[in-house]
Amino acid sequence: MTPTAPASLAAMPAASWFTFAFWLAAGAITAYALVRVVSGLGSLLSILLLAVFFATALDPMVTGLVNRGLRRSMAVTVVALAVVAVIAGFVAVIVPPVDHEANLLIDAIPGYLDDLRNKSTYLGSLENKYHLVEKAKSWIEANKAGTMDLNGILGAGKAVFSILTGTLTAIALTLYFVANMPGIKRFSYHLVPVRRRPRVAELTDKILAQVGRYVIGQMIIASIGGLCTWVWALAWGIPYPAALGIVVAICGLVPVIGSSIGGAIVTLVALTVSVKVSIATLVYYVAARLAEDYLVAPRVNRRTVDVHPMVTILAVLIGGALFGVVGALVAIPAAVAIKLVATEVLLPRIDEL
Repeated sequence: MTPTAPASLAAMPAASWFTFAFWLAAGAITAYALVRVVSGLGSLLSILLLAVFFATALDPMVTGLVNRGLRRSMAVTVVALAVVAVIAGFVAVIVPPVDHEANLLIDAIPGYLDDLRNKSTYLGSLENKYHLVEKAKSWIEANKAGTMDLNGILGAGKAVFSILTGTLTAIALTLYFVANMPGIKRFSYHLVPVRRRPRVAELTDKILAQVGRYVIGQMIIASIGGLCTWVWALAWGIPYPAALGIVVAICGLVPVIGSSIGGAIVTLVALTVSVKVSIATLVYYVAARLAEDYLVAPRVNRRTVDVHPMVTILAVLIGGALFGVVGALVAIPAAVAIKLVATEVLLPRIDEL
């Protein structure tokens, strides 16, 4: 016997089939267009996610000052000035070493050129064997150096302008979100049916509280890593200990992979001292990573969030694939929000079925 279609489908007239196919194609085209729009707005969405992340992190500080009697505008101003002071301190610590190394490199270029001409030096022997200068000249001429330099300058200027614009936009959005957080929440609640607003407000407050605690906990862990790096660099004579400590602390804000990236940077800088110091630094960061994962992080996060490590890793991988470093940064707060919604809303409804 040949299978027959269900009565409802068999009885469907040709016009209905055409309408069904039309709306199916329209839905597919709309979904594709939305995906293209979202991918095209990737940088804007990254800035928006970053602003929401930092606004959620700063809101508990602002709320604490408000509870102590300050007006919200004044509390936001105090927190903003504190953040500006931290950024200024970071720039003051990082810029001088970078400028010093750049000047040393510029001053050393004539010596490198002399070494290339002297066949008794290491660079001279490489030049004599591989003819590096001639190959470089040929490559520059083949690629039209004038056009390449112009494009390089324009590209560098565009990149710097993009970074500055993105940074200023993220700062402005962060301050706006922090200053208007109560109003934004009230407006959002009006989009929910009246009978569900109390439950949605309660769940939103729980999500923001847990995300804020997570961010503070991550900052504590990153600060501990930066402080230990500063002490280690001082003890072993690794150059620029304060700058390296700040770099490790900033990298530590990115979950799962951040501390490893910071450790790799310090290990490479330790090569300027000696290979032994670099190997010792590598061993130290492997031990520090194990201590962070099994001793420090569980104690700090015990009172903040309770997310399974596998969920953490998957969230960071997915967030990084979608939005890069910013996605990895906000991945765990998003996982916390999804877990709370599932625990408070979805699972109780499933149990009622």
